[in-house]
Amino acid sequence: MKYNKIVLKLSGEALLDKKEAGIDATRLAFYADEIANALSLGVSIAMVIGGGNIYRGAQTTGLELPRLQGDYMGMLATAINGVALQSTLAKKGVPTRLMSRLAVEQVCEPYLPRHANKHLEKGRLVIIVGGLGRPYFTTDSAASLVAIELGADVLLKGTRVNGVYTDDPLRNSAAVQLPKLTFKEAYEQKLRVMDMTAFTLCEENNLPMVVFDANQPGHLCRLLRGECIGTVISAG
Repeated sequence: MKYNKIVLKLSGEALLDKKEAGIDATRLAFYADEIANALSLGVSIAMVIGGGNIYRGAQTTGLELPRLQGDYMGMLATAINGVALQSTLAKKGVPTRLMSRLAVEQVCEPYLPRHANKHLEKGRLVIIVGGLGRPYFTTDSAASLVAIELGADVLLKGTRVNGVYTDDPLRNSAAVQLPKLTFKEAYEQKLRVMDMTAFTLCEENNLPMVVFDANQPGHLCRLLRGECIGTVISAG
C-alpha cells in the first residue's frame, strides 16, 4: 500500500450532485461506499468535509450578514454534512467517529489530535467538521492542519475533475492536466487548488497533496494502491 494514513478532503458541493442545495442521497451513498472500500484496505482515514452545499461562509450576499456570522454558519453546515455521512456509514457497518473543532458536544466529540489518532489506531474512520473552529479560515486550511497534526502521509483532495489543469476543463476542452507540480509552481501559475494558507501549511511541513476525481468509482482505492491518478503537489 502506498499510504498508511491519509486525510481526505471533500467539499460540501461534492454531496450536491444535480441538486442546487442540500444533500443528494445517491451521492452520499456513493461516497460512503468509496470510503468503506478504502478502509477495507487497512489504511487509516480521517476526513474533513466542507459545507458549501448548505451554506458557504464567504457568501453572505442578500442576507446582509457580517463575515464573522457567515463563517460560523458555514462551520455549522459542515457539522450537518458530517452527521449525514456518519449515519450513512454506520448503516454499512463502518465504525466512525465524528469530531469537531467547533463546540457542538451533543452532536460531535471535541477534536483533539491524540484522541483522533487513538480512533484511527482502532480502525475507525474519523470525520472532522467545524473547519478550524474560527472564522476567516477555509476547510481547505482545516484539512491541511489536520493532516499535519495527525502525521498523515498525504492530503487527498477529492474534486470533480481528475487533478489540476492549466484551465477549468469543464469549461475549456483544451485545458491540459498537470501530473506533477510544486507548491511554488502552483503559486506562480495562480492555480486555484486550495487557498494560500493551506498551501503554505503543506509546503512548510513537507506534506504532499494529491488532487483527484473523487466522483469516479474506485479512484480512491486505486490511488491508495499506488496508481498514478490525479495531480501530485509537493515541496519539490
